[in-house]
Amino acid sequence: MAADTILRWIPGGKTFVTTDSTGHSMVMSTPDENTGMKPSELLLSALAGCTSVDVVDILAKKRTPLTSLQIEVSAEQDPDPPWTFRKFHMHFIVQGEGLTDKNVEQAIELSEMKYCSVAATIRVAAEITTSFEILPAD
Repeated sequence: MAADTILRWIPGGKTFVTTDSTGHSMVMSTPDENTGMKPSELLLSALAGCTSVDVVDILAKKRTPLTSLQIEVSAEQDPDPPWTFRKFHMHFIVQGEGLTDKNVEQAIELSEMKYCSVAATIRVAAEITTSFEILPAD
């Protein structure tokens, strides 16, 4: 399975537009340009996005569907170039009827260890930790 993207530079600065294999685009830039996401932080977003798809699906299959999901991702980088990421932490904030610590923990673990390609790739070079909290159902 191929994952193809095309990146185009917007002349005159440090802004880029990347388009994925399905035709969806995202703007990236450096912080001084302030027109898009920082390329390095896209890695954090990719980790959260990949995991979130799995967690939503797994909990739905367990008949405990989510009504709300937020993932806060933090990362530690080396202080010197190339500023390699060494640790990632994902904190899941979930809400839904009938959620249990066991169900949520299993869903996160299955995603991280079995299904999420981004986590599998990152785990080769960096540590990934997780935590979660279950908010009361509405």
